[in-house]
Amino acid sequence: MSGSSQVSRSSVGAVLKLPAARLRRIALAQQGLLNGRGISSGKSGVAGVIGHLGYVQIDTISVVERAHHHVLWTRLKNYRPEFLATAVAEKHVFEYWFHAAAYLPINDFRFALPRMNAIKAGEKHWFDNIDKKLLQTVYKRIETEGPLRARDFEDSKSTNSGWWDWKPAKQAIEKLFMQGDLMIVGREGFQKRYDLTERVLPNSVCTKTPDLAEEAGYLIDTTLRAHGFASLKSFTYLRKGKALRQAVKDCIESRLENGAVIKVISPAGELFYCDAKLLNDNRRSANRVHLLSPFDNLVIQRERCRGIFNFDYQIECYVPAAKRQHGYFCLPILYKDRLVGRLDCKADRKTRVLLLHYLQYDEPDDEFLWLLVDALESFMRFNCCDAIEVRQTVKESSAKPLRKAILQRGIIH
Repeated sequence: MSGSSQVSRSSVGAVLKLPAARLRRIALAQQGLLNGRGISSGKSGVAGVIGHLGYVQIDTISVVERAHHHVLWTRLKNYRPEFLATAVAEKHVFEYWFHAAAYLPINDFRFALPRMNAIKAGEKHWFDNIDKKLLQTVYKRIETEGPLRARDFEDSKSTNSGWWDWKPAKQAIEKLFMQGDLMIVGREGFQKRYDLTERVLPNSVCTKTPDLAEEAGYLIDTTLRAHGFASLKSFTYLRKGKALRQAVKDCIESRLENGAVIKVISPAGELFYCDAKLLNDNRRSANRVHLLSPFDNLVIQRERCRGIFNFDYQIECYVPAAKRQHGYFCLPILYKDRLVGRLDCKADRKTRVLLLHYLQYDEPDDEFLWLLVDALESFMRFNCCDAIEVRQTVKESSAKPLRKAILQRGIIH
């Protein structure tokens, strides 16, 4: 871009028109997806990635490696799932709630306090009909015995008939966790172990509850660091409260005045607020394909994804099977700086085969197919598989060249 992207006090109030490709590259650079696998590397890099993104969403679905591991693997060279457990054990990150269950930087703990305090005060619903005596009993056992799982509490009345039929003790332990009395210190499989917050949280971590202005600043900082720019609505994504939205608006206005943030407008006419420092970043996208998690931070906000990438993505595992268009758990396909398609696959862990059920992509160029096979082979190994099978459900126009390319790699099933 020309010198018009230079920002100074004299440009306050200006609205810059940015090409769609420029917006995409800013977003991808901030997400660590512009030039390969690259916010950080190695075991110690987990905290760095989560710190940069602000959070990584947790999900239980395991048709392929779970979403939180997938998001980290996409951005972290040589990532292995045990690295995340180490980061929790070493108290670099913790589990709580962002807009959903997530791993968060431990130094951001104080910004979870408004939700914790609201749940404790009964302002936010979270199993609010639990007997206080039961809460005290559960807390006392953990205080006396040390870290425990929900299954360590006996309940002969448990029906085990579904997620919301939790036995009372499990509801109590979850309520204590959500209101900040307990923290998760690790997992055995997917079973969480809880201990008292006072025994888990490092003394160096600030526990002062932020006021609205601080909370607004945190949301803006987190969003701009992870995405580069955002609409006013995106800063408070899935967060309620007129007062918080007004505080965010006031904070943005202040940053516009001092030049830290500048207004930009997309070719479609959508207004965004951009970190002014990023307007002079002219990095180019690498020739690479990424297979993204449906819960990847890049695509989790459907409206933003549609506006920036012209890609209308919806995860369909919650859609009735008869109404699915692309598959149960289809992965967005990122090629260079564009989202170009979808892949629905499953890791068959018994046979160690990655099964491809559905594949749809635009026709980018001849290089794309080989880069897609690179991505598939890498994803196959990440899922502890040894071969790839292109199922009959994949359209033949896509399946035939893909099978041929996979066969040349010697990884076809």
